[in-house]
Amino acid sequence: QVQLVESGGGLVQAGGSLRLSCAASGRTFYTMGWFRQAPGKEREFVAAIARSGGSTSYAESVLGRFTISRDNAKNTVYLQMNSLKPEDTAVYYCAATYTRAATTTSLYDYWGQGTQVTVSS
Repeated sequence: QVQLVESGGGLVQAGGSLRLSCAASGRTFYTMGWFRQAPGKEREFVAAIARSGGSTSYAESVLGRFTISRDNAKNTVYLQMNSLKPEDTAVYYCAATYTRAATTTSLYDYWGQGTQVTVSS
């Protein structure tokens, strides 16, 4: 059975940093990604990383501030978030897929339960 378990969310002041983790169990996926959903908004792509770690994709809104990485030995993906802004406030979801270069929700097969990130101004 596949499980994705996120951790690391919380409350931080604007300009601060957080590191999210997502541990996957059951299978190894080609692409793992992070999405977020703010109240009243659709879930949106944040970042994705291929199994090799050599290929990453980012939403323009987080480029230069967020870094995605993965440890295949631990089957874990991370999202380092720096220079956080109030508009980064959302529930962050980890997702996994066998599809390459996946940046849309419809291409992901498995989802975590989400972790809340709140950035105060």
